[in-house]
Amino acid sequence: MTIRALHHVQLAAPRGSEPLLREFYEGLLGLREVPKPPDLARRGGVWFRGEGVEVHLGIEDDFRPARKAHPAFLVDDLDAYAGKMPDASIDHLFPGYRRIYVSDPVGNRIELLQPV
Repeated sequence: MTIRALHHVQLAAPRGSEPLLREFYEGLLGLREVPKPPDLARRGGVWFRGEGVEVHLGIEDDFRPARKAHPAFLVDDLDAYAGKMPDASIDHLFPGYRRIYVSDPVGNRIELLQPV
């Protein structure tokens, strides 16, 4: 028995937030939207995929953003992302990496890291 990889990360979002999520995850982070299976699409939410990463955002009626728990994405140009996110400041507190924390449009915490 061996875990081989992480398939996806599931985050929650409030009903009706899909357009904002598309602007952030697709427009800003550069992930591409992938269609949800029809039975799951009826529930709302949106899925995104990039090289080796998949993020599912599901609708939660009693939504509260994840402010401590977060996905951490490895990136190749942290400065470019930081330049798109004026409130982000780069730190070196995680050994071997430069990183920023940002919030998606519904308040979920997101970490972007680049190896040094």
